[in-house]
Amino acid sequence: MMRLKVRRLPHGAGLPSPRAASPGSAGLDLPAAVEAPLSLAPGERALVPTGFSIELPDGCEGQVRPRSGLAVRHGVTLLNSPGTVDSDYRGEVAVVLINHGDRPFEIRRGDRIAQLVVASVVEVEVEEVEALSPTERGAGGFGSTGVD
Repeated sequence: MMRLKVRRLPHGAGLPSPRAASPGSAGLDLPAAVEAPLSLAPGERALVPTGFSIELPDGCEGQVRPRSGLAVRHGVTLLNSPGTVDSDYRGEVAVVLINHGDRPFEIRRGDRIAQLVVASVVEVEVEEVEALSPTERGAGGFGSTGVD
């Protein structure tokens, strides 16, 4: 089991800590640390605070991902999905929400607005080369494999 250090910020007082909704959940639910309800009009985006900062273990990243229920029921998702929290970042975890729905969406204090998945990161060493090894696909881009 990996330990994630979480620091509650003053405006996160009274909110639930990031936590899994069930024993098999991959992500930890993140709450909205808004002081007053925030209404997102269709097409509007907002940076929503969570009231927490985290200390990820070395070799890990935090992936901030949408909640499927918000997406399917309201059209609300993350604009930069997944958002990345680097292991050396110590600021507040915040969520960039966007309303793709057709009605305004209200975010209230404590609402579960996203989830945080902690994942391993492979360190790489960049090597610049003159050519890359050939493959059957080659440089084919979007749709080049024929898979719909």
